[in-house]
Amino acid sequence: MTIKILALSDVETGLIYSERSDEYFPAVDLIVSCGDLPMSYLDYAATTLNAPLYFVLGNHNSLIPVSKTSNYPYNSSGYNLHCSNYFYEKRLLIAGVEGSVKYNNGPQQYSQSEMWTNVFSLVPALLRNKLLHGRYLDLFVSHAPPWQIHDQQDLPHNGIRAFRWLDKVFKPKIHLHGHIHVYRSDTVRETVYYNTKVINCYGYREIFFDEPTDNLPKES
Repeated sequence: MTIKILALSDVETGLIYSERSDEYFPAVDLIVSCGDLPMSYLDYAATTLNAPLYFVLGNHNSLIPVSKTSNYPYNSSGYNLHCSNYFYEKRLLIAGVEGSVKYNNGPQQYSQSEMWTNVFSLVPALLRNKLLHGRYLDLFVSHAPPWQIHDQQDLPHNGIRAFRWLDKVFKPKIHLHGHIHVYRSDTVRETVYYNTKVINCYGYREIFFDEPTDNLPKES
């Protein structure tokens, strides 16, 4: 089975608002946002395309009130992935971390050290995934890219060192990110790092994910 993901990030596309959006984006299984998009836009996409929404916030998102008992934000149909681990319909292990590197103390900005803390908070759940499913993670979602993969020289667009470590150690099949705007057709948007395909989702990307299966040792 193949899972179709519509990844959205940073800039709205008129195709979502089109009366034919379900024709432009048919049979979407889930929508993933990599940040810096209005929740109204994401909710509209999820409702129109009839697909569940998972998201992280970007450094330009306003703070969104979140329930104390879950990562389900008020007035939204989506699930906040920040420092959380989800098992989408018992098919896909998903985790995420919001924001960018700290550069002016705005919302969802973290120092490299704080990003390490965010990533380390995921480790117990990833180890549990490995125990229960034979793999740590299928899909990692962030706003900022990993260090020296699709990032830029200026401080606000530096990549995150902890994300690079997570990709190397926990081997998600795909790492989706935003934050890095794409203006040239020759911009590199996909990079394979060890076992992980890192994808810049600026605007939108359609991703087809072969449904993984549990990889546990067989009983003797």
